Amino acid sequence: MPLVRIDIKRNPDASYAKRLGKVVYDSMKAAINVPDQDNFQILTEHDDDHFVYDPTYLGIKRSDGLVFIQITLNEGRSTDQKKLLYKTIAEGLNREAGVRLDDVFINLIEVKKENWSFGGGVAQYAT
Repeated sequence: MPLVRIDIKRNPDASYAKRLGKVVYDSMKAAINVPDQDNFQILTEHDDDHFVYDPTYLGIKRSDGLVFIQITLNEGRSTDQKKLLYKTIAEGLNREAGVRLDDVFINLIEVKKENWSFGGGVAQYAT
């Protein structure tokens, strides 16, 4: 059960953030076997004063088209799976939404399965 947060600068296209979310979800399904219907996302747009980044950290040239993606997911994916996820997301965003590859910033947060409650006050994955 990944929980995805996508943060971008305010975009004049009202559908833009949702399109980014679709690419991320499709990429998770393809790269790390996220099942159908396991799609939970928080899409947030920010004004100039609330979207801060370094334009050249680690020699990567970022622009105001930067897309921050944070994915909280169950621990256990291999490094190769994570690398495939990063590549699949970046290439998909580039192809489907014109996002520059250098403007895709991804952070994974891995948690144990018992750290989720999908509703009802129950830890559905806890064994």
